[in-house]
Amino acid sequence: MEDESVQERHAPNSICFGCGPANEEGLKIRSFPIENGLRMTFETSDSHQAFPGMINGGIIGTLLDCHGNWTAAMAIMAERGEGHPPCTVTARYTVKLRRPTPHGVPLEITSQVESIDGDRAEISMVLTANGDVCAQGDGLFVAVKEGHPAWHRWH
Repeated sequence: MEDESVQERHAPNSICFGCGPANEEGLKIRSFPIENGLRMTFETSDSHQAFPGMINGGIIGTLLDCHGNWTAAMAIMAERGEGHPPCTVTARYTVKLRRPTPHGVPLEITSQVESIDGDRAEISMVLTANGDVCAQGDGLFVAVKEGHPAWHRWH
């Protein structure tokens, strides 16, 4: 279903602050497949501001991190030909804040798979508001194995 995000479909009980559908206090991002990646739209709230009218950089980082992580999980799942994504964690991510990100307008984030090497995926992310690039990021996300503390977090 197009109206069901990858998070809602594959990890409905997740409590992650950024992407967990079950976290009532969280951001509850909703990512949807596009060619070679994912897309999402996010509506900010007043509590996400750093100063009046502009979004906090930590919120921006969380949006990019969680969206990139899900992009990697879905890409690794497709690469392996599996029906459920592996649990992935962030090994590294960077954020470049290009300009102040405005509050009160939809934030659009797209991600692209740059490379996959076994259980690792390199992902790039771009956040725009009103058609302007406000932030960019890239990250390395890794599918964890049984025994890792995050192994069962999506199940």
